Amino acid sequence: MVRAFFPGSFDPIHYGHINIAKRASRLFDELIVAVYDRPLKNMLFLPEERLAMVRHVFENEPKIRVIGYRGLTVDACRHNEAQVIVRGLRVFSDFEYEFRMALANRRLGPDIEMIALITAEEHTFLSSTTVREVASLGGDISSMVPNYVANALRRRFKELGEGQTLVPESSLRD
Repeated sequence: MVRAFFPGSFDPIHYGHINIAKRASRLFDELIVAVYDRPLKNMLFLPEERLAMVRHVFENEPKIRVIGYRGLTVDACRHNEAQVIVRGLRVFSDFEYEFRMALANRRLGPDIEMIALITAEEHTFLSSTTVREVASLGGDISSMVPNYVANALRRRFKELGEGQTLVPESSLRD
């Protein structure tokens, strides 16, 4: 059995992530979508909230299992008996980051392979940051995330009010 590990912060999960996960699940016997609990960035949702959203998205996918994890990704792979790390690539700048991360993971876990899937063309612009920003400005995110996630985003930004600072300034505000 070949088990793959698709790690991410998923803050929030969007259609680009979902596309990569579903495609990867066709390539492997099992795909573990792993929600990292403590990334080095500001998070909009707590780990439990992100886990709930990801579980909701994949609840009817028998080959996809959703877990939370902390620590090194290669250690989580070993703990879950995953032989492959799956990553998604959208744009050229993703390649450099993922290449460096793959080399680091290779150094830490030479027994674990890395595979990168190119996102579907319609999702190349998507990032969790973009989704958060559009949602924070009251924009239509229905083409970016499932309804369940869109509702969670609307609730969170309503809770935060106008003074929230989790979304950086960018050109979408201009």
